[in-house]
Amino acid sequence: MPPDVVSRLRLPALTRALGRVPAPLADAAPAAVLCAAMLVERLGAAARIGGRMPLALALTVLLAAAVAARRRAPLAAYLLATLALTAEAQAVAPSPISPYANLLGAYAAGRYGGRGRAWWGPPLVVVGVVGYFAGQDVEAVMPAGVLAVWLAVWAFGWAGAFRLAEQAAERRRARAELLAEERNRIAREVHDLVGHSLNLMLVQAGAARRLIDRTPERSRELLVEIERTGTDALGELDRVLGLLRGTASQLPSDAPDSEPGVAELPRLTERMAQAGLAVALHRDTPPLPPEQDRCAYRVVQEALTNALRHSGAAQAGVRIVGRADGTLIEVTDDGSGPPPGHRPGRGLTGIAERAARLNGTAQHGPGPNGGFLVRVLLPAGDGR
Repeated sequence: MPPDVVSRLRLPALTRALGRVPAPLADAAPAAVLCAAMLVERLGAAARIGGRMPLALALTVLLAAAVAARRRAPLAAYLLATLALTAEAQAVAPSPISPYANLLGAYAAGRYGGRGRAWWGPPLVVVGVVGYFAGQDVEAVMPAGVLAVWLAVWAFGWAGAFRLAEQAAERRRARAELLAEERNRIAREVHDLVGHSLNLMLVQAGAARRLIDRTPERSRELLVEIERTGTDALGELDRVLGLLRGTASQLPSDAPDSEPGVAELPRLTERMAQAGLAVALHRDTPPLPPEQDRCAYRVVQEALTNALRHSGAAQAGVRIVGRADGTLIEVTDDGSGPPPGHRPGRGLTGIAERAARLNGTAQHGPGPNGGFLVRVLLPAGDGR
């Protein structure tokens, strides 16, 4: 296997392994390494430190402790490290290793300090650099360079925290949008299912009530249709609830296992005819992609339900035709048409949302010969 492939395979495993390291251990490891290095350096400089060795060792331990606490208490740890480093430089002797412990603290102050408290980092950096070099015979370029490096490291940590915060906010926004879209989808499903079925059953029940004395046989047929409509509605309701609960595989064997498509439109028009709305269905399109197939059925279902329930129509026409620019779905009726000041309700809003989800367009309003018109165009190739 080529070495580059091996490295690509090993890096994710290494990243996952590092991610499983407990946080206290991950914080203590660099502190222990720095503490050991600082102790070796201090003991090696024993002749120069002399009787100040106990203080030097105590300050070394404080610097290491600040490194270990840099993520849990970033500002307090950086303040402690700054005081210890300043005391070491002024009361003992400057160490070539100790500043690195303080540099880790500067990064942690920007990275883990939080949006508000992290801004205490730059003033602490300035105070620390001034205290460290106070009284030392060095050129001005040395403190200026150290200050620039420390501030850059703090800024690097702060930029990382800001970037992660923005990513977290974006994830929250995306999650909220997904939840809102899912709520709208569920609302559309329930409205299409319950609204259509109940409206159809109400119309059939009203017709049966009016005909029960004059034509009992016709009333009996309507009652059978009501029973059939209710059974179909319960089957679809089981499917929707099963999908919401993630238990679609546990549905009864006779329940529908998918949403209806245009192949079920003849059955829909038959039920509409039983309720008193004669529907002329014309379809001239190749098999549609699944999403468009389901969308077309729901659009026709909602438009016919509105025609039956609200417009007083006796006849309706359904056209589903394939065109160069996509699939056209058109439903017209001979009812009273939209009243003055008409505003779309949940059903028409749901149609527009379904079309928009597939990058399509939806229109509704007065028909060319009166009545009501619903027209949806789904672009070619957008089958989702």
